[in-house]
Formats: sequence, C-alpha cells, structure tokens
Amino acid sequence: MARAAKREHAGEVVSLGALFASFLKVSLFGVGGGGGLVWARRIGVEQRQWITEGEFADIVSLCQFMPGPNIIGIAVCTGARLRGARGTLAAVAGFLLIPWVVGFTLGVALLQHAHLPVLRNILGGLSAAAAGLLIATGIRMLMPHRGRAAALIFAGLAFGLMAVGKLPLLLVLFGLLPLSIGVAGLEHRRAR
Repeated sequence: MARAAKREHAGEVVSLGALFASFLKVSLFGVGGGGGLVWARRIGVEQRQWITEGEFADIVSLCQFMPGPNIIGIAVCTGARLRGARGTLAAVAGFLLIPWVVGFTLGVALLQHAHLPVLRNILGGLSAAAAGLLIATGIRMLMPHRGRAAALIFAGLAFGLMAVGKLPLLLVLFGLLPLSIGVAGLEHRRAR
C-alpha cells in the first residue's frame, strides 16, 4: 500500500491546514504574476523551512516547463512533496479558493472603472513593484549557483535573449535547455 510522502521538520509532520494557510497567504500577498513566486519562496524556504533553496529552484525550473501558471505548479509540487496528494489539494485550494472569489469580484469592479486615470496610475505602480519583487527573487534563486560559472552564463544568456533579444520564453527555454543539461552533465563528470 502506497503511503503519502510526509516531510518532517523539527519532528512534526506539516499539517494540511498549514499548507492551506501558507498558500492562501502566498495568493493574497502576491502582487501581480511574479509576486506569488516571491511569497512562495519566502514562506516555504525562509519562514517555514519546509524546502531548501535548492529544492525550490528545482521546483521552479520544473514549473517553467509545465503548462499553466508557475505558481500553481509550485503549490502542486510543494504540497505533494510535503504531504502527497492531500498536501497538493490543500496547497492548491489555499491558493485558489478565497483569492479567486476576491480577485473575480475586484476584477469585475475595476473593469467598470478602468478608464479612470487614478486607477491606471495605481495599477502602473503595482506592476512596477511586482517587477522589482520578481527580479529580487530571481537574484536570490541564483545565489546558490554563484560559484558555478556555467550557471551564471546560462542565467545571463536567458536574461539577455529575453530582455535584449526580445525572444519568446519558450524559444529561450527550449534553446538553452539541451545546452545547460549537457554542461551540467559535464560538470558532474568532472567533479567525480
């Protein structure tokens, strides 16, 4: 009989309620699309210490290739890692349930007044702050790899191809993926 994977931290199994509440916070505190990533990392890695920095980076890397929003994939992977299928349901429900109702209600209300300059200024300021949070999280995710020249080169290439070269995300991901896997394999062989 298959048993659900359970992660222990300080001798305690992570409760389903804690997963629900944490991803509810991620959803409510996240500003813009990248804000959820910032809060998921902060709560899961720094505050709760449920997963390590490396595990979080691996989860985000995997979610880049999965269809749908990355943050939903992060909730699925984190919940599954900590408590199996039940953990997945708790994390996703926490992320989606209440915030969806709030977001839907606010979206309908704001769309009716989207033409107002004050509202446009507020949304413009929020998007700038969200971009800053996303950049800061990206830098923090890169810190464990700062001693690996290849990792820094691939990070720089990905940034340059998207920001300067204006190439689509999927093209950059699938173009750099085989190269980065090959280089990581060579590094691993040399380390032996």
